[in-house]
Amino acid sequence: MLHVTCAIIRRNNTILICQRSASMKLPLKWEFPGGKIELGESKEDCLMREIKEELGIDIKVGPALNMVEYHYPEFPICLYPFECLLVGGELHLTEHAQAIWVDYSELLNYDWAAADLPIVKALIQ
Repeated sequence: MLHVTCAIIRRNNTILICQRSASMKLPLKWEFPGGKIELGESKEDCLMREIKEELGIDIKVGPALNMVEYHYPEFPICLYPFECLLVGGELHLTEHAQAIWVDYSELLNYDWAAADLPIVKALIQ
């Protein structure tokens, strides 16, 4: 089981979403940014580290949302989403094909990774 965090980063009335690169698992699917929890690392520390490494920005981690468990054909995943605030840095990508700020009303217009879809649906309710 993979244990992964993801950030719901808000800015005004928009949210940051990222498109996986063509060389990653689940190529070109959209997701909330985050990454795998390392041994001995808290979920919050993991999220701050991954967002800094992958996007070059600093976040403040807020409340946790409901965990999502999803079983892809190749691997199962536990996804831990957190509400986050952008606190600094300049967005630059090291792994993703693109990262964009979208309005909540536009979230369902993207081809999401299956594990992220329950989070998308919860956010637009």
